[in-house]
Amino acid sequence: MGSSQIISQEYYAHSSDNPDKNDWQPLKTHLFNVAEMAKNFAAPFKGQRIAYTAGLLHDIGKYSQEFQKRLEGSNMKVDHSSAGAREVTKFCNPLQARILQYIIAGHHTGLLNYGSPLSGLERRLKNIELYDYSDYEKELHVDGIPDELLNLIVQDKNHFGFSLSFYIRMLYSCLVDADFLDTESFANPKRSGFRGIYNSFDELNYKFQMYMENLQKNSESSLINKHRNKIYNQCIQMADSDPGLFTLTVPTGGGKTLSSMAFALGHLKRNNLKKIFYIIPYTSIIEQNASKFREIFGAENVLEHHSNFDPDAIRTENSENFQSIKEKLTLSSENWDIPITVTTNVQFFESLFSNKSSRCRKLHNLANSVMILDEAQMIPTGFLRPCVMALSELILNYGSSVVICTATQPKLAQILPDYIKYREITKSPEQLYHDLQRVRLTYIGEVSDRELAERLLENTQVLCIVNTRKHAVVLYEQLHQTTDCYHLSARMCPNHRRKIISEIKEKLKKGESCRVVSTQLIEAGVDIDFPIVYRVMAGLDSICQAAGRCNRERINDSGDVFVFRSSEEHGKVIGWLSRTAEIGEMIIEDAGDPMSLDSIDTYFHRLYFHSGENGLDTEQILPIIAETGDKCRFRYEDIAQRFRLIKDSGRSIVVPYDRKSRSIIERIRRTGFIGTGLRELQGYVVSIFPDEFKSYWESGELELVADRIYCLNNVKENYSDNTGLVKRKFNGRDLSLLIE
Repeated sequence: MGSSQIISQEYYAHSSDNPDKNDWQPLKTHLFNVAEMAKNFAAPFKGQRIAYTAGLLHDIGKYSQEFQKRLEGSNMKVDHSSAGAREVTKFCNPLQARILQYIIAGHHTGLLNYGSPLSGLERRLKNIELYDYSDYEKELHVDGIPDELLNLIVQDKNHFGFSLSFYIRMLYSCLVDADFLDTESFANPKRSGFRGIYNSFDELNYKFQMYMENLQKNSESSLINKHRNKIYNQCIQMADSDPGLFTLTVPTGGGKTLSSMAFALGHLKRNNLKKIFYIIPYTSIIEQNASKFREIFGAENVLEHHSNFDPDAIRTENSENFQSIKEKLTLSSENWDIPITVTTNVQFFESLFSNKSSRCRKLHNLANSVMILDEAQMIPTGFLRPCVMALSELILNYGSSVVICTATQPKLAQILPDYIKYREITKSPEQLYHDLQRVRLTYIGEVSDRELAERLLENTQVLCIVNTRKHAVVLYEQLHQTTDCYHLSARMCPNHRRKIISEIKEKLKKGESCRVVSTQLIEAGVDIDFPIVYRVMAGLDSICQAAGRCNRERINDSGDVFVFRSSEEHGKVIGWLSRTAEIGEMIIEDAGDPMSLDSIDTYFHRLYFHSGENGLDTEQILPIIAETGDKCRFRYEDIAQRFRLIKDSGRSIVVPYDRKSRSIIERIRRTGFIGTGLRELQGYVVSIFPDEFKSYWESGELELVADRIYCLNNVKENYSDNTGLVKRKFNGRDLSLLIE
């Protein structure tokens, strides 16, 4: 591919403030830059030719005189994306053309639906009048794409539609990221210069080895540390494997975070992979793990990507070159080009099914990578099939490895496509479970709040986990006359919860009296250790996670976990959580050891059986894709709308409960400029249901700051230092009876 004759008029892709156009970016330069970059991004999955063509044609609509006038200051609207989508039929077969049409037409607005002449891609291809852009033919030479070029392995013809739709997403990601990066390089070269400067994995592996040697040298020679070292060594041995799907079944407290990272580093080096992704269900675990990884690898090499992350939080961890590191992390959150990314299930999987350019641009970096799914049982069951299919596709066609890492291994074998086989990293998970067993589980039947409070007060250090926020508040109120009682729930903003958890850890460390009532947010990954834990009936996976907060470091020979049913109305759950609790109760009553691997296996088998085929894909994502997949007619907009791991039923308010938050709000209020304020305030956000939001707003207890931020007024009256947002009623209904 190359240029032909030089034409007299100069065409531009991007302008500057200079009216002489001396520093404007020539359109031909932009097209070739994007084509080369997209080609390189697509190389890991052999999509270079089609990605290059997409880059070369994506902006040919800018060859119109009207677009050039727009660069000079005209206000006319010009569709520059549809031109390339219409031209592709000249250079390739119909299937390749359709692929290119999706990614070129949507490179700004997002991947479009196909299937209706009045909307989506068909409208862009047929019904929109475009200005003359034919001068592109004088400046560009576009080679045809060979008919046989579609580098997809399809093991099962029933999954062809899914593989093709995923291939289009990955090519789209290559084009979109290349376009963003070249535009940024022209418009803001200083900002662009912060990108891509990270330590090599050889350097990161050396840092990890030094950290582990120092850790093992300074660790006491306890039984649990011997088992952790055994798990660690098995992970290193299994790293010398070909890419594929792996499971790492390690009981809570077995050191799976560092062991799984050891596997990832060794596996990446052995197979010449590119990046490591650590995917976690809760931000509380992410904050812990990302902080540990920054300590080991350096803050500039680890992206913590979730809604509550504030880059200012890393200042104390690495004050040197702080602004440079902060800028790098902000940029890497856009496309995940950093060596190690720690993110959430929501961010990861919703990006895989999104149609928006801003979310899809990162996807090509998942090719040839290692992905570790920590606490994989927390993937919402209603989306399990599409999530598993996406992971299978990354393994089959994009050279990646996936590690399903959990203490309670979900029964994925019955959901995986037949062509995906998994390997267990540890040599004997069953023996490991018995070796690391450190709690006794006792089912005590139905208990009232009064009886439960009496039981809790009999112990000086005890944790009680319940299912609803109201239950947590009511139970806390029966205990708070003691000065050593704490409450944790999502009614408290994240920074408040971190402060309370820090106080709890200090109390436990000193052996002081400490009673905690929490919703299930404390279960997964919060590094906290109680001798006794009470857990209201729930799914068996949740009960095992609660047990993970008991006798974690084996300070005692055995800790006690008491499971109960609440006799209180506010202690009961409905719907899906009720079903998981019923199955959990059946297992506990029938099994000799409810937390054994066999019991967990039975639990997930029953859960998936009761869910049925549709229950593992409640939004029918896979049928929608398969319906017209063989004709390449995909409904990308509809799929993105349906694929929401967390339904957006809440409204966010900011609680300025400390000096820092009040200062940020005052700055925004005074200047009217938000800037980085939204990110700085993430640690002060509480999500509430629409009715409660309406109650606060109508009573004048919320202030709208800078037209975007709803800020709580009268914090002393509306927000408790003990329990967070106070109870409110709307139309006589108590709005605090909420599942966490």
